[in-house]
Amino acid sequence: MGAPPRSQRHETDGEPREFTRRRFLGYVVAASTLTVAAQIGEEALAPAQAAAAVPSVPGPAEIYDLNDMLTHATLPTANLITIRIDSDGTASFALPRAEVGQGITTSSAMLIAEELDLPVDRIRVTLADARPELLFNQLTGGSNTTISTYTPIRVAATIARGRLLEAAALELGEVAGSLTAKAGIITSATGRSVTYGELAEKAASGSTTQVSVTLKEPSAFKVIGVGHGRVDALDAVTGRKKFAMDLHVPDALPAMVCRPPTINGTVRSVENLDAVRAMPGITDAVRISTGVAVRGRTFGQCIDAVRALNVTWGPGSAEDATDATVLQELRRAELPLVVPPLDLLTKAVDARFTFHFASNSALETNCAIADVRADSAEIWASLKSPIVAQEQIALQLGLPATAVKVHVTEGGGSFGRKLFHDGAREAAEISRAVGKPVKLMWHRTDDFRQGRTHPMATSRVRATYALGEVLTYEQRHTSVATDFGHGLGEIITSEAAQLPVGDLTFSETIFTLTQQSPYNFGVTTQLLSETDKGFNTGSMRNIYSPNVRCAQELVVDELAKRMGKDPYAFRRQYLKEERARAVLEKVAEVGKWGRAMPAGTAQGIAIHPEYHAFVAVLAEIDCRPETTGRKIRDAYTGPRVTKVVCAVDVGLAVNPRGLEAQMMGGISDGIAITLSSGLHLQNGHFLEGSWDNYFYTRQWNTPPELEIIVMPATTGKPGGAGELAVAGAMAAVACAYGRATGTMPTAFPVNHGEPLGFEPLPTTPPIPASPTDGLSRAY
Repeated sequence: MGAPPRSQRHETDGEPREFTRRRFLGYVVAASTLTVAAQIGEEALAPAQAAAAVPSVPGPAEIYDLNDMLTHATLPTANLITIRIDSDGTASFALPRAEVGQGITTSSAMLIAEELDLPVDRIRVTLADARPELLFNQLTGGSNTTISTYTPIRVAATIARGRLLEAAALELGEVAGSLTAKAGIITSATGRSVTYGELAEKAASGSTTQVSVTLKEPSAFKVIGVGHGRVDALDAVTGRKKFAMDLHVPDALPAMVCRPPTINGTVRSVENLDAVRAMPGITDAVRISTGVAVRGRTFGQCIDAVRALNVTWGPGSAEDATDATVLQELRRAELPLVVPPLDLLTKAVDARFTFHFASNSALETNCAIADVRADSAEIWASLKSPIVAQEQIALQLGLPATAVKVHVTEGGGSFGRKLFHDGAREAAEISRAVGKPVKLMWHRTDDFRQGRTHPMATSRVRATYALGEVLTYEQRHTSVATDFGHGLGEIITSEAAQLPVGDLTFSETIFTLTQQSPYNFGVTTQLLSETDKGFNTGSMRNIYSPNVRCAQELVVDELAKRMGKDPYAFRRQYLKEERARAVLEKVAEVGKWGRAMPAGTAQGIAIHPEYHAFVAVLAEIDCRPETTGRKIRDAYTGPRVTKVVCAVDVGLAVNPRGLEAQMMGGISDGIAITLSSGLHLQNGHFLEGSWDNYFYTRQWNTPPELEIIVMPATTGKPGGAGELAVAGAMAAVACAYGRATGTMPTAFPVNHGEPLGFEPLPTTPPIPASPTDGLSRAY
């Protein structure tokens, strides 16, 4: 999918507030070349306390949110993350997070470059193998990476710079304070110089020593806050970037799995294993816990073998389930609303919204390489929770965790999908069963029908108002259970999250620490109820926020309408935070809110706060028949979002260009789950089986006009960005749709009730044959 025409701007007409300088502790680590680490105390990253707003009491997430919890969990092991200066003058850093396209290797390199005074292209950022000693400090999720690593990385880089200056002073016979460092070269006042590479061994320490440093003031930044291209961009566009399937592991042959026709079905018997083993190129065919695995010389041969298997299947965990039966179950599980509408005293907006299942199939399907031996195992996969993967695979294989080595590879997309190690676990099981290394890849249809989904949910909302004021706001969100089996990145919370009571407690904690209302709507309550654990679920570029925010913003539009106020002015009046008000005002100004538009078209506007960041989105939509009736082969067209203006305040944008990319992706996701992307559940399986019929936002449905505005720094430290735009975009598009059609939408995606528009793939065999008409299907 090509990128739409767009423009971006950085609002730089302001300076961030001044912050008190602190000294930070860190270590020079005993090593042959200069190696440094940070130590961060509790006070360094304590969360800001949200100011109480009247008449609404701050919600828990406004005082202490999920991101704060994740950041604090990393503090005890911050000193185990190190930066090394090598003899070639480069700096090496093994990032204990997963790069899945969000650009954190680039932003991490920028942090090091800033404090080390070394060009970004001289920083080598790799992904760390699973390191159990890091505990909670190797989880990639909750838009937390840049927040939790911002200070530790800078502290370590500052220590390295100071150590290099001390070594240079001895080498040059100068006072360290008279030396300057620039681009990896230290120069004296007399013009003599020495490179970082020449000092790498001389600056090393024979023992680990604690040191104290002061970080650069924001006013001195030359790298942080300046847009930078991705460090892996050239490799990505030239095909040199290595994903799991690109790796060469000796004797690791392709493997695939024949999966059941219904969700989590089981194998009862296989009629023709020997015949399949005799097929061209096939080396092995074995039963495993999730189906029947085949190993062959090529993936094409594996596809043929999977299709040839004759399997008798047992029932699954959602047998005979449909959208309608799940909806009934959700309705029964809804928590009651407390405030009754009192017609004589108050009026109420009362609404219920339905959000259907959505696929979390990333561009790169589930895949992993496994080499399991009698006393050891080695895994290669893109993993956002690699410690959990290592420890659970070790349990599965009956090996000590130290005997299982897990390598984290770069991933082709995730946004929650790779929090789970489903592919790595399967690859390990297959490798053990066949006694050989395997290169497992899920088929795209596997991902849609047996992979992780964003759970189906309902949101019941009631808001009461009288005398021009909103008095109460209640929201009861009811969801198919979200699987948090990845825990907080290690096995204790992972196991706790899977206990009969622990899973609900975990879900409610996450909901409470992520959901908040940006408005002063009097007595405000937002509660979660979950039901039905029969589905494979997970986070999908956020957990609850897109659905919860969409429902609230639609109710806000309805409140404004009934109270005779403009939707933008109404939001502006009731917002709690000045930062929220600033982004809202910006999109209204740039997007020309309130301009005259033809019938069947309209604007929508929405605000979303999360993880110490704020986004506002203004969307324009065309719902006229000539647009919704467009014909494109094998495609769904429907309404088209024609313009989006997005203003984002993340406190401090380390890489504004990367932030723009995050907003663009989030906007496309928000458009998709509002208008066209959803799963249809029928008789225990999903009908969608490929991107061809999932109808994600395609080029013909991306907005021709897209403007992203990065607001000036407001807090001096980064907030969350990876998930932020999805909820804002979904809500803005839904509001625009409601205003264009004259009817508030209550079921999403809005096309879910329409005729399918595609012929579902069969469930047996579980995957289609390899295509032979690719060129004829290209656009």
